[in-house]
Amino acid sequence: MALVFREAHAAPDKKKINEEWFILENAGAQSINTGGLQVIAARKGKRGSVLGVIDPGFMLQPGEKILVVSGVPGKKSHGDPPAREGLRTYHLFQRDALLHGDGTLLRLAMNQVEVARLVYDPATATGIA
Repeated sequence: MALVFREAHAAPDKKKINEEWFILENAGAQSINTGGLQVIAARKGKRGSVLGVIDPGFMLQPGEKILVVSGVPGKKSHGDPPAREGLRTYHLFQRDALLHGDGTLLRLAMNQVEVARLVYDPATATGIA
């Protein structure tokens, strides 16, 4: 699969997880169905754990991007979810933030095969190392 993380943004307040978001892009020539992908996060130097499964998922056409938000859209305590002109939004419904500082590894996997990988680096413009 040609699923690629293009941007990452950690929430300034760990309780406001609707302010944590990622932009995913289908950089391939075929449509991608993300249904069933596992979300795996690991702190720097630690083994990752599966935090959930993307269900029902979404379809991405070749060249299409989507804004993925960590929190629950209707939960006021999670903050206001962002919106980007021209991008659909998908919520992961996580209870906690996924990005825990520099070097956090976030992976999407299907049947233990890595599909997309992000190493978080807040010092870069895109948030990706």
